[in-house]
Amino acid sequence: MDFFRNFVQILTLALSGAIFVRAILSWFPMNPGNPLITMLDQITEPVLAPLRRIVPRIGMLDITPLVAIILLQLLSRLVTGSI
Repeated sequence: MDFFRNFVQILTLALSGAIFVRAILSWFPMNPGNPLITMLDQITEPVLAPLRRIVPRIGMLDITPLVAIILLQLLSRLVTGSI
């Protein structure tokens, strides 16, 4: 069971980090063909795409990455039993 808890913690931490980096990089003009951008899109889009259908935009601000990080942290805490 410890392996599963550690795996979920590492996975949620890695996904949260990737989402954070993607959100920060979205503020800068980058070539969409850039390998880093392509990799981040492939990793984070399966998490962000379903949330975009639920979470409304606030003006021009997309808060989906923030919601995703909060949900990932909540999932990690639920699995590890630290809530």
